Amino acid sequence: MEEKILGIIEQINPDVLTYTGDTMMEDGTVDSFEVIDIVSALEEEFGIEIDASYVVAENFANKEAIINMMKEILG
Repeated sequence: MEEKILGIIEQINPDVLTYTGDTMMEDGTVDSFEVIDIVSALEEEFGIEIDASYVVAENFANKEAIINMMKEILG
């Protein structure tokens, strides 16, 4: 699962994979459009719908946060 998530992120913005901070959006590594692209790609890949309540800066702080969000969603 993690490899699929990282592959999706890499296609949208490879800089996310090397980002080491905790405020990716604030630091300008990703913008809101890329977050929506990531969400859409994850939904398509895993056949799920990600509730809007998950689309918050904390869940997109870095690649680990995205992976943890998906683990929570997928159970």
